[in-house]
Amino acid sequence: MSSPVEIPIQSLVQLDSTSKTPIYLQISTQLINAIQRQFLLHGNRLPGTRQMSSLLKVHRNTIVKAYDELEAQGWIEITPNVGCFVMAKLEHEKVRFQPKNASLQLYPSQCGFQFDKSTVLDFPADNEDNLLSLNDGLPDIRLTEVALSSRLYSSNLNRKTNRFSFAQTSINGNLYFRKNLSNYLNLSRGLHISSNQITITRSLEMCIYIATEIILRPKDIVIVGALSYYVPNMIFNQKGVTVKTIPVDEEGLDVDALRVICEEKTVRMVYLTPHHHYPTTVTLSAARRIALLELAEKYGFVILEDDFDYDFHFDRHPLLPLASADQYGRVVYIGSFGKSLAPGFRTGFMVAPEDFILETKKYLNILDRQGDVLMEQVLGELIEEGNIHRYLKKANKIYKERRDFLAELLERELASEVRFTLPSGGLAVWLEFINPINLMKLKESAKELKLFIPQHILYQNQHVSAMRMGFGHINLEEIREIVFILKLAIIQSKLK
Repeated sequence: MSSPVEIPIQSLVQLDSTSKTPIYLQISTQLINAIQRQFLLHGNRLPGTRQMSSLLKVHRNTIVKAYDELEAQGWIEITPNVGCFVMAKLEHEKVRFQPKNASLQLYPSQCGFQFDKSTVLDFPADNEDNLLSLNDGLPDIRLTEVALSSRLYSSNLNRKTNRFSFAQTSINGNLYFRKNLSNYLNLSRGLHISSNQITITRSLEMCIYIATEIILRPKDIVIVGALSYYVPNMIFNQKGVTVKTIPVDEEGLDVDALRVICEEKTVRMVYLTPHHHYPTTVTLSAARRIALLELAEKYGFVILEDDFDYDFHFDRHPLLPLASADQYGRVVYIGSFGKSLAPGFRTGFMVAPEDFILETKKYLNILDRQGDVLMEQVLGELIEEGNIHRYLKKANKIYKERRDFLAELLERELASEVRFTLPSGGLAVWLEFINPINLMKLKESAKELKLFIPQHILYQNQHVSAMRMGFGHINLEEIREIVFILKLAIIQSKLK
């Protein structure tokens, strides 16, 4: 039995007077930590309450409370007129004291076990310096009607008739929202679906992941554009499938090139973003849409249609999605709803034949069993009351103004450096550099000028030197400043 004098209490217990955690809990927690990490062993005698209060410079009643907490949890045994003794039985014979000035609250920096590390899923870094930044085409959260969404959320939260339903776990999601969303998609996208043919998820990326898990097996062949969205590519590669690319031109995905592959190999799935191809923003032509559906039926592959920015169109009514013309159940249609709303009021959805939707719910039962029926109720009301239509009409007017202003500045300031085609919709412009340029040097020069360019919007190989430049999240003044910085950065990068 060790003497309490031998235990360096000040090293084991370090109090923080600014913490919101009560002092007695800080003491008991750190002593438990010391026992668990074998700095205090079975049979060690702790200092008495008066001695401990003197060592830690706290009131004796605080120590009494801390010891009571330890005894209640079974870490120590208090014997009246004898002392307090550690109850935990550990194997080591010697007490290992914490090095001087070290904290028991430090968490290990590395795991003590081996695990697989994925290089496939390495995600591009975010802007950590809070600079003026570009992205690949996100909406401006400053335009969101937070007050309306918050009011609806609060109203539903306080509505007594909703309290029971909100407490329920349902992988089917909110039926009211599914009905309104299916009606919304039928009207806006020419679909003919019911609430039983739609799955609600937390995000578009979750839709892609679930669809991949259901449809694909290792070594299956998946076709994507020669330039395509990096997130699905990571998901496909992680699944262990064979990803093959085909060209993308001004009419979208090259269907003739797809036909050649189908004649030679068995293609399991084609992933595409036909409304505005990511990243080049081109729209899949009507003729190619028909040809693609015919190929899917002839060769038996699945079309995973990602309609990530259908709501943003400016010059004409957008072409209807492939899913609206699918007669044979070959298309799984995914998208996001509320992308232009505040981040907490966004959701993903997946449209497919009912037997496939039933399978998706098995995965949701594992990945997102609880869901968010309250938020879905709010989104359903935004649709039913027409607020989402009014908001999108207002927002699209602003986004069109930003697109046109950016195009005007690019033509005036950077006509000798970049070329682009004005997109009919979406929130990004595809800029191709006319002259050879090192895009990594451009990124570095821009950062020196206080503009952050994320690496995932830069595309460079022996055939392409381009950038997907989002404009939705920046106002007119910010657009002006960014184009000016880009002009300087291009000059500086060429001198490096």
